[in-house]
This record gives sequence, structure tokens and C-alpha cells, in this order.
Amino acid sequence: MTEAITSGASQAAYTGTVRRMADVLALEQTPWMDKLPAASTYALLMQACARHPQRCALRFVMSADPAAPECVVSYANLARRVTQAANAFHRAGIVHGKAVTLLLPNLPQTHYALLGAQAAGIASPVNPMLEVEHIAAIVAETGAEALVALAPLPGTDIWDKAMAVVERCPTIRTVYAVRADGYLDAAARPMLQALFERAPRPGREDVAVLDFDAALNDQPDRALVSGRVIAATDVCSYFHTGGTTGLPKVAAHTHLNETFVAWALAAWTPGDAVLLCGLPLFHVNGAMVTGLAAFHAGAEVVLLTPAGYRGKDVLANFWRLVERFRATSFSAVPTIYATLADVPHAGIDISSLRYAICGAAALPADVARRFEAATGVRLYEGYGLTEGACVSACNPPEGERRLGTVGLRLPYQQLQAWRVDAAGQAIAPCGQGEVGVIGICGPNVFPGYLREADNGGIWLKPGWLNTGDLGFIDADGYLHLTGRAKELIIRGGHNIDPAMIEDALLRHPAVAMVAAVGQPDAHAGELPVAYVTLKPGATASAEALLAAARELVPERAAVPVRVVILDQMALTAVGKVAKAALRLQAAEHVFQRLLAAAQLPATVRGRADLQRGMVLEVACAADDAARVRALLGQFSVPFDVVSRD
Repeated sequence: MTEAITSGASQAAYTGTVRRMADVLALEQTPWMDKLPAASTYALLMQACARHPQRCALRFVMSADPAAPECVVSYANLARRVTQAANAFHRAGIVHGKAVTLLLPNLPQTHYALLGAQAAGIASPVNPMLEVEHIAAIVAETGAEALVALAPLPGTDIWDKAMAVVERCPTIRTVYAVRADGYLDAAARPMLQALFERAPRPGREDVAVLDFDAALNDQPDRALVSGRVIAATDVCSYFHTGGTTGLPKVAAHTHLNETFVAWALAAWTPGDAVLLCGLPLFHVNGAMVTGLAAFHAGAEVVLLTPAGYRGKDVLANFWRLVERFRATSFSAVPTIYATLADVPHAGIDISSLRYAICGAAALPADVARRFEAATGVRLYEGYGLTEGACVSACNPPEGERRLGTVGLRLPYQQLQAWRVDAAGQAIAPCGQGEVGVIGICGPNVFPGYLREADNGGIWLKPGWLNTGDLGFIDADGYLHLTGRAKELIIRGGHNIDPAMIEDALLRHPAVAMVAAVGQPDAHAGELPVAYVTLKPGATASAEALLAAARELVPERAAVPVRVVILDQMALTAVGKVAKAALRLQAAEHVFQRLLAAAQLPATVRGRADLQRGMVLEVACAADDAARVRALLGQFSVPFDVVSRD
């Protein structure tokens, strides 16, 4: 396989366009091994940089001010810095099979470190907003020997976290400090220098601390000094999934997985694209769609502040940033589109935008309608997962978009709805339009999780990954998702799709966002409850929304028993609704209410446990502990009883 891929390395990037399923099938008449232009992410990047060295690869702005200074990186300089990063890591002992942890926001250096680590060994980008114990658990699992972290900067605690991780993880031998001095006004640099000099250092003498940019400057920039020949089957990256409520799963990607997706996306992405990047680069979407795939296509990527969409005033100034950079596209999650639909753009020229891509979570029809009506920009929904190297299906921007679907499958990646047995094994493919468990199979599918215990039950059959999603494929090849198996609310044995509740309440004129989850119930197992945020300036009571739900939700069993209005929806680091946190909040409500009714003075709070996920901690008097356990033991929700005496 490697030889076949390598032999095609002189081919130019594929620039055909997928408009319909017939185009996907036409592409597949030639084996992908004969088309894929490179065996590794590094080789794929170097080819792109050689094709158009003077073209802009990256722009970066430190703030969302539409007039903020920008940093511009050409493709030639991108190639140089990635090569230097690989050589710096090699000098620190990073070789094939050794990992580099990245604890960084969105900066040009993040791309250098991510792609350079893949060329030297393995890149392991980690969400810097995680707690130290979660970060340390990921580092321990990957065995990372180097850590790249943001140097001390006002408003961030990344460096402090990095130092705490080094103390807990003896495998780390080298720490690289990424300094943001060059992106700030010259007057602020002495303060940053003093801050860095006073910052904590590792307490271990065997750990070296190096300036990242200085370390790169000391290295050759034209070739890998290691002379490494990278095989397509070598692991290039570790991406963690989840991680806020329990021990994160660490998914391994091979060079084949990522080069294949980057190449295949060229069938959707025009080469003259200007892509706004607001999703974090520690997430597979940010790293692939606005990283390797964009670079392979020759696109220009604009990093919207280190914090992306979470950055101060980024969403408030979003349309002015579109105008400034003449952006042609961007990708985001439904919560971002719900917000942008209410951001005015009168007098701002956003005509450069061709389309926008939505992924990571189901796009509510009302959100799509509001966004398109407000902006005139068409939304194209896609579908993918970390275990499939980010993308498995997408509505074709140059072809027919079908609202309510996530589009056509990626060329050469098979996608099928399956009937499964009680053990979750595939027994037969579903017929056209028949709902089943969605499986994917192809060059983009990962080899598995690092922790072997996490690999149980993930394969529907050999080579076919169980995505955990339910759906069907229509006569024209479009994938319709109908639910997430683990998010179903099971009320007395009856399966309720939370999307039914969410879509209904989103039709209420005051509602901006909705998340429906199950709250524990002693008799029914679960009852539906809806968490809601309101549009700016809108007013509505929980009672009024509950009355509306009784009218709008089409199935009586799915009508929520409670509607809770939140000031702000609980979100994950990439902007997806954090349903695990909301389920815990619902369980807290039930536990607290039962304890009060039983006249048991106790307090209930949720906490994250690395091994058990979200756990409720019930604090009560020691004499009441037995009664509390008996009362709450009827539920399957994990809880601990602690004494507050």
C-alpha cells in the first residue's frame, strides 16, 4: 500500500467537484491508491507549499478588532517552520512512535507544532481548558516526552497547568514555551518578558525549558534531519474525545487517515478559498478542515484570535471580519449559527461568502432557517467524527443541498445503515430508507483507541466502525441522521428522540437554543426535560414555554415535564451543547427534591470523576448517610455520600 501511494507523489492535487452521488461513483472507478499523492501529512504539505510558495497560507489576528494588526505566513514560510519544528523535536529525542503534547490556543505556532510533531513522531493536541488531572491522564496514556505550551500571558493559566502536568508526568523531558510577544504592541513586551522570567519552572532537574521559536530558528529548514521515511500506516496523531467528565478516550490517526481525508476533501473545496478558523486546533475539525485539508487545497486560513469563536468580541465583530478578509467560507457548530443569526450586518459587505458548513451536532431546521434568512448565506451540513479523521459525509456546495440531511458520503469511504443484534454486531444492511446503526469503512477510519479497554464494541463487523448514530440513506445517497443512540431518552421503555422536543421548541419566537435530556425517574426510568436560552431581548416564562411544548411537541410522551430557562447554555470547548452536564443538572434537581421531601438535610453537587464520568456528591450528616443511600439507591445515576460533620 505504501509503495502505491508513494508512486503517485508527483501527481497534482485532485480538483474535481462532487455534485451528486454519480460523481462519487465515477471517482471510485480508479482505486484511491493510484490517486493519493502522498504517504504522509508532511509530504502532502510540502507538495502544497511547493505548488504556490508565495501564496498566503495563514493570517492571524490577536484581537477581534476589525483593524487589528495581522501576521501573514506564506506557504514557503509554513514549509520552513514546520520542517524546523520537526527537526527541533527530533533533536529533543522525538522519533517514530514518540509523542509531543500540544497545550496551545490557535496560533500560527500551533500549526507548526502540530504538523512538525507528525513529521518527527506523533502529535497529541490537548484541550488547554481541561483540568490538570485530565491533561495529565492524556499525557500519561500517550507517553509524551515533549510538551509545547503557551508561555505566561495575562488572562490564561495554560503555563501553570503545563508546569503542574510536568510534575505529574515523568515521561516529559522537554518543554517548549510558545511566546505571544510578537503579536502584541511593542510597549507590552517588557511586561511579558518579566512575566515569563518570574513564571514557575519544572521542579525536576531533568526537564529542559526552551523558547519554541528560538529552538526552531536553530534548525535546518529544507529537509528532515532525521532522514525518516514515513509509512502511511505510521501513527501521526492522537486526538482525545470528550474528556470533561471522565477519562478521555485517545484516538490514534495514521498518516493514511489524515492524508486521505485532506485529499478527498479537495472534491468539495475550491483552491481559491479563504477560510475563517474559529474552532480550536486541538479538535479534529479545526486541525483538518482549517488545517491540512485547507493547505492541500491551497486555501488561505484566517485564525480568528487565539480563542477562536470564544474570543472577546469575535462573534460581535464576525461580519466585519468576513468583510476585512473577503472570506469565502467557514465552519462552525449549530450554537454559533444560532448566535450569528442575531448579529446585525447592515452596511457590511459579506458578499464574498459562498457558503458555510455546519457539523459536530445536528443542525436544527429553525436555526438553519433563521441564519439563512438573516444573512443570505447557504448552510451545508456535514458529518464526521474523530475516529473517521473528521469527515465522512457532506452536502456538496457545488451540487444539490438537501436540508435535513448531512449529505453524500466521502468518495472511497463506505457508509451503511445496519441492523444489529443484541450485542451490537451487524447482522444485515438496512434497506433504502430503513433506519439502522450507521457504520463507516474506509481509508479514513482509525485503527482504534490507545487504551484497549476502550475498543470493546466499537466495530460492527471487521473494518466497520460503529458511529453510535442512527439514520438511513435515501435513494440518492444522502444520509439522514435520526438520533444518537446514547442520547435517546428512554421513558418506560419508549425511545424518545431529543431532536423532536428541540425542533418543536425552537419554533417558539422567543427561543434561541434548546437541549432536551432525560432526568432520572423512579418509575419511568427517565423523563424528558428541556433546557432553553432566549433570544436577545426576548421574554418568556418557563410555564409559557411548557404550555407551548404541549402544543408543539407531536408525541405526548415526549412533552417535557420541565422547561428550565438558562442565561447561557452549557457548551463544550468546540461549542457543542454539553448534554452530559445538563443530564447531571437534571439529576441534581431530582435528588435535591427527593431529599427535601424526605426531610433529609443534604446538598447535592455534580463533579467529574476520571473513571466514572459525571458523579453526584451528596453531603449529609453521618447519621443520615444510610437513609440517603437507601433513598437514592433506586436510581442508576452514580453518586457518593460524604459526611459534612
